Amino acid sequence: MLAVTALTGAVMTTGALFPPTASAARPDTVQRSLDVLVADDGMPAALASVADGEGRMRNYTAGVGDLRTGAKVPKDGQVRAGSNTKAFTAVVVLQLVAEKKVALDAPVDTYLPGLLRGEGIDGRHITIRQLLQHTSGLPEYVDKDAVLKDLQRYYEPRELLDSALAQKAHFSPGAKWEYNNTNYLVAGLVIQKVTGRPLGEEINRRVVDRIGLRHTYFPAPGDMTIDEPHPKGYHRDTADSPWDEVTELDPSWGWAAGAMISTNSDLNRFYTALLDGELLPPAQLAQMRTTVPAEGAGPGVGYGLGLFKRPLPCGGVYWGHGGTIPGYTTLGGVTENGRAVNIALTAIVTDSTTDQHAQSAVETTLCR
Repeated sequence: MLAVTALTGAVMTTGALFPPTASAARPDTVQRSLDVLVADDGMPAALASVADGEGRMRNYTAGVGDLRTGAKVPKDGQVRAGSNTKAFTAVVVLQLVAEKKVALDAPVDTYLPGLLRGEGIDGRHITIRQLLQHTSGLPEYVDKDAVLKDLQRYYEPRELLDSALAQKAHFSPGAKWEYNNTNYLVAGLVIQKVTGRPLGEEINRRVVDRIGLRHTYFPAPGDMTIDEPHPKGYHRDTADSPWDEVTELDPSWGWAAGAMISTNSDLNRFYTALLDGELLPPAQLAQMRTTVPAEGAGPGVGYGLGLFKRPLPCGGVYWGHGGTIPGYTTLGGVTENGRAVNIALTAIVTDSTTDQHAQSAVETTLCR
């Protein structure tokens, strides 16, 4: 997340919020990819977790976990997962669809009457599906400058929504695709209204605990720390600027669109379990995997309901999300035959060369 192009995963075209065997990636290939991202691209640290089709996992690191002390990068350390949070939020909405508590093609006003009103904005004509699919036309709520100015400020969801509703709609609902954090902000409000419970509790109960993600959680209000061993996150305004440490921040501005904390191996487990049908009935999983062209996200890329579908150069596709948030970029996904990789970098990727190296690392790993 940080603005729609920086913090949603759009820079990585993954915005978000961003183990090797004979049949999987060779260890040296993965390690070399991470080494390039650190030595050539200047990332403070890079971490990866790779799983073969049998679920066997191997973890890798490069760089340092703390630029001040030179401390090692913890293997499979926790990171801010950014816009991967959108996939978790979408799963909860689709679980509610399966429970007949939410209808995908019902207007937002069915659940939040009168909430979405503004110039060209009317919740009576925006559906739940359009929120999850990024086809609502709602404007972006994230203010990059405001977030970076005070990373420890707490934001209420309605305060964030007000900043979006003060703008004009970008297009008529359903007219096109445009990645947008506001869609998932509203989806989170729908979850809270329908369940009567806080969003984080529902995500933790319905997804995290259900499939045993031991290192993943939705931070409680006011929690600015990362619970377990983790590499520190960094940010800089330009390639020539010094790195500023931004590990501790209040992720409330990301909320349903980007607040979660996880590890590479847990994200692999999440997307694998999702595609294996452990979180959704077949009908809802099919809806989640029904995509529209993701304009501007890359050739052949589609977006479903909280999931990107990306083509592989060796044939086939992989599913995932990825995301960015100050201090961290994550990207990766799972193939149809269960191969999985997730990579985390300890800064936001802002240039095309690093972006290409990161994407190539994912594709090479999944294709080997």
